[in-house]
Amino acid sequence: MTEVAAALIWSGDRFMICKRPRNKARGLLWEFPGGKLEPGETAQEALLRECKEELDIELEVGGLFTEVVYSYPDIDVHLMLFNSAIASGQVKKIEHEDIRWITREEIPKYDFCPADADILEKLQKR
Repeated sequence: MTEVAAALIWSGDRFMICKRPRNKARGLLWEFPGGKLEPGETAQEALLRECKEELDIELEVGGLFTEVVYSYPDIDVHLMLFNSAIASGQVKKIEHEDIRWITREEIPKYDFCPADADILEKLQKR
């Protein structure tokens, strides 16, 4: 099981989504920013590291929004999604094809990674 930490980064009533690089698994699908935990790392530490590496921002990590377990044909993931906010820095597109700030109502306009389906449903019910 691969442990993954992701950020639900809020700015008012909008949250950030990122388009995966075309050359990676599930390329060009939308996801929440974050990534795999390295050995000995907590989910929060991984989130801080990944967002610095991929977006050049410092995060303020809040509480756990939700978590899901999902099996892709090539990998099983345990995804932990944390409410977050940008503490400092300007978002840069270092790793992703695109970055958007969307509202809950705009979720259906985007093709997300399958593991995010339950999360998106929960967000739409809020």
